[in-house]
Amino acid sequence: MYLSVNPQEDLAYQKAILGSVSRTFALTIPLLPPEMEVVVGNTYLLCRIVDTIEDAAELTPTEKQSLSKLFLDSVLGAAPAESFVAPCLQALKNHPNADELDLIAHIPTVLRIFHTFPQANQAAISRCVSIMSDGMTRFHHRQNKDGLKDLAEFEDYCYVVAGVVGELLTTLFTSYSPAFARRIKGHEALAIGFGQALQMTNILKDSPEDQARGVNWKPARLNQSDLLQIATDKLADSLKYILLIPKNEAGMRRFCFLAFGLAVMTLGKITDRSAMFNSSGVKLSRNTVWIFYAFTKIAATNDYLIKAFYFVTSRRLRQP
Repeated sequence: MYLSVNPQEDLAYQKAILGSVSRTFALTIPLLPPEMEVVVGNTYLLCRIVDTIEDAAELTPTEKQSLSKLFLDSVLGAAPAESFVAPCLQALKNHPNADELDLIAHIPTVLRIFHTFPQANQAAISRCVSIMSDGMTRFHHRQNKDGLKDLAEFEDYCYVVAGVVGELLTTLFTSYSPAFARRIKGHEALAIGFGQALQMTNILKDSPEDQARGVNWKPARLNQSDLLQIATDKLADSLKYILLIPKNEAGMRRFCFLAFGLAVMTLGKITDRSAMFNSSGVKLSRNTVWIFYAFTKIAATNDYLIKAFYFVTSRRLRQP
């Protein structure tokens, strides 16, 4: 069912659509070793579908739950991909993002690539997508303007959306690098913090846009300063995680350091209270991103430069 007449065409599509649906990940994922690049790129696209369903303002929570189940069944092999594609495209017929619709239409292509991976990788990806899909389904009915119940629920949401991705990356990194497997042992929780830190940053960055559509993913009764401090603490764990990656694994280090650095700089912009009235005010400029991208080539394998970057950039986050 998942055999491809031309596997190279499938891979070409995956690379092209990745660049269309995410500029950031189109930058970071190619930094990984080639065999890992394909796996992580494929995983991102599967997760992007889950996220597209969650963010679809035109769908009711019940419709989102139904589509999420159909999608998960197709990933797990319980149903053909086509049983998800048609109803999803019909439900999202007014969806404004044409690239995301194109990705949904090509889920059979994405799953053909998925089924070429070793069984261990397929199992790890399936676990990640299952936790994310089931977790988002739990939160479908909690989308409102008042926010999540408390800090515990906020961290739970950040886990199912991104912390689980940190766990998956660790599984993939461990299978690829025996040295990393030895170094991460006993510190696996740092992977969750790494994913959560990136998600918390995105929530704070996108907060004005979310609130405009009646959604608030921030916890009630916690102010902006509290949330910035929590995200900053998670980034401190992320730094420890990156430094555990062996220096000779330059691609893995650079992949993580780039995402980490962009998050640190974004949080720095969020601390400017005036920027919070305009979501575009907290987005990094394209020039800033490319300068930091070039910097990672030099700094990713140098512990001193990584620590110096974090010390200098995060100082303003810790100022009262």
